[in-house]
This record gives sequence, C-alpha cells and structure tokens, in this order.
Amino acid sequence: MLRLCGFPLSNYYNKAKFALLEYGIPFDEMLVTTPIDDAAKRADTPLGKVPYLQTEHGPISESQAIVDYLAMRHPEKRIYPADAYAAAKAREITIVLELYIEWCVRDLFPEAFFGVKISDGTKARVEKRLPHALQGFKRLASFSPYLLGDTFSIADIAAFIHLPIVALATKPIYGRDLVVEAGIDWKAYVKRIEAQHPAARRVSADRKAYVAGLAKPA
Repeated sequence: MLRLCGFPLSNYYNKAKFALLEYGIPFDEMLVTTPIDDAAKRADTPLGKVPYLQTEHGPISESQAIVDYLAMRHPEKRIYPADAYAAAKAREITIVLELYIEWCVRDLFPEAFFGVKISDGTKARVEKRLPHALQGFKRLASFSPYLLGDTFSIADIAAFIHLPIVALATKPIYGRDLVVEAGIDWKAYVKRIEAQHPAARRVSADRKAYVAGLAKPA
C-alpha cells in the first residue's frame, strides 16, 4: 500500500492527501515532521521536505511528482481531464498557484504564522509581486463552479489548499487580505468545495485536529 509521509500543517502534504482521498486510491499515513535529520528518511526525501510517498517502486518526493505518479498509475481515475488541452490547463493553473502565488507569499510565513520578524524589503517585494500573480490566476480560473468550468480537477485541489494559506499570510502582514482585494472570493469557493467533496472536509478536519493537538499542554 502507498504510504504518504508528512504532517497536516503542510499545504503540499494536504494537496497530495486530498488527491489520494478524492480519487479513492488506498494509502496510509506516517507522521513525519521537519526538519528531517534521520538518515533513512533523508534517503526517501533528499531535500528533507514533505510530503513524500513510499511506493512499491521506491520513494517519491515533491507533491506534483506524487500527483503525476498517481495519475499515470491510475488513468481510470481521471486525476487530469482526458482532453489534452483541459489537462494542460489544469497543470497551468496549478503551476501559477504554486510558483507565482504560494511561493511568493511563503516569504511572509515566518512572521505571519510564527512571529519571526521579516524585513520591510521582503514585505514590499511580496506586496508588489503578488497582485500581478493573482490577476493572472483570475484570468485563468473560471470559478463556474470549478476552476475549469463544470469539471473538478487537480487545479481545484491546489486552489482549495493554497488560496486560504495565501490569504491568511497576507492579512497580518498588510492588514488586508490580498486575495480578496484581487477580487477572488476564496471563502465562498472553499465552502463550495467542502460542501461537494468529502475528501476536502476530511483534509480540513485532520488539519484542525492536528493544530488542536499542538495547542494542548505537554
């Protein structure tokens, strides 16, 4: 059986987990937190990152590589649309979300989520770049009701996972939600996905339970 390794605070772990749950691919989970110093685990994830997937063929790290592996191993699940153009558009949206939006905002995480001060220059750089990326995303995403129209895809999994993180990171830094400011009603979109997809509710519930566990006194 496939084993997904990581922890529920990682949005990329949750992306892979959502895909496994949504498409009914059997797997179990192993809690692995970062930093990863164990030599055996570093053999599975050379950069010491989560998630990584243990398979019968060997380990795979990086969430997108995991998703692509699942899509190739289970073509009947239609993780990507059957149409070549639609599949490319799903990949395009996912790349924009992760490379230009989430990766940009990640520089805010230390202060936004952990109270570690970041420089004013970093804040200014993100504030300049992020609106441009969000407007590009808006031009790609239809939200009718899904990002590709009436077909749920891996792009929706990525958006469900990443958009809230982006919004929640910008609010404490700038005093405003830059995702909403860009005209993206991410809260309504997330609620719609949760209402229609049990896998989304499971991922959200597991993340909240993990956070609650961290808050309990030792």
